[in-house]
Amino acid sequence: MSITKEKKQELIQKFATKPGDTGSTEVQIAILTERINNLTGHMKGHEKDFHSRRGFLMLVGQRRRLLDYLKRVNDGRYRELLLALGLRR
Repeated sequence: MSITKEKKQELIQKFATKPGDTGSTEVQIAILTERINNLTGHMKGHEKDFHSRRGFLMLVGQRRRLLDYLKRVNDGRYRELLLALGLRR
């Protein structure tokens, strides 16, 4: 259910705004999106797993708040990120 170290490094390299960047909004959203995608598959197979559902919903809410922040601060970067991650909005 969690992401591998290699996948996380790949996401950091792809979405980093500068070298060594691991905490920018884009990187955080990309990592959360990967975790959400992994949990989505788990939730389809385990419909009554309410503990994981709560964690899943918390991740979705955290990503939503970060996306709202990014849109408020820089709308261009927000739109580029939505296209790169394939998110609807």
